[in-house]
Amino acid sequence: MLAALGFIALAAGCATPPTNPAARADFEATNDPLEPMNRDIFAFNQFADRILIKPVAQGYQTVVPEFGRNAIRHFLDNLGEPVIFANDMMQGEFKLANDSFARFLINSTFGVGGILDFAGATGIERQSGDFGQTLYSWGVPAGPYLVLPIFGPSDPRDAIGMGVDGLMDPFGYLAGAYGAANSATIGRMAASGVDLRARNIENIDELQRTALDFYAEIRSLYRQHRASELRHGRPAPLPSFDPPAAAPQQPQ
Repeated sequence: MLAALGFIALAAGCATPPTNPAARADFEATNDPLEPMNRDIFAFNQFADRILIKPVAQGYQTVVPEFGRNAIRHFLDNLGEPVIFANDMMQGEFKLANDSFARFLINSTFGVGGILDFAGATGIERQSGDFGQTLYSWGVPAGPYLVLPIFGPSDPRDAIGMGVDGLMDPFGYLAGAYGAANSATIGRMAASGVDLRARNIENIDELQRTALDFYAEIRSLYRQHRASELRHGRPAPLPSFDPPAAAPQQPQ
């Protein structure tokens, strides 16, 4: 992964910005110097979605009743709470980390192993916390926009964060003790992906039907959603309109 990201960073650094001022402004605003490659990967992801992921999600939605889908989603969310807790601690978000710890404790017991979101019903909301977010809080730049095969919109910082989160996951080590680490990890990722796709079938269909450029629309929506996650849902800081302070005059 690190070697691939190093190549991507090198390719991004070698990308030539356009000389036309309007095109240059758009180039910098989108931060997508790898757009030709990203569009190819995006097209592959759409193909995989059309022939496999969406049909599986539709079948899952048809066969599994809503209460069953909710139970599966709550169970998968509960398995992710330790990683969220660890990342929020590393970010210094101790209140959010406390909420994640409380959710895991409550849902693992009163929530029958996590299939019921008992903590959410009592007002303890699920938090966001991943290592890409942690790197952001440490001041690590995101790098260029990047579309990953199957995983979709991302950037080098979040791609590295995804790998680190996988290494941090205590349930991966628990499954490894029984010789099933890879199967458990792949199974969880597949189940989470199918559940997420099933919950967004109509939304994505409508967006694809109405968007003039589906790739650009997904890029914009991803960035807005990710920016909110990085701030833990807090409003973006307002820009300052105060004029810069004049530099002090040096004595003659």
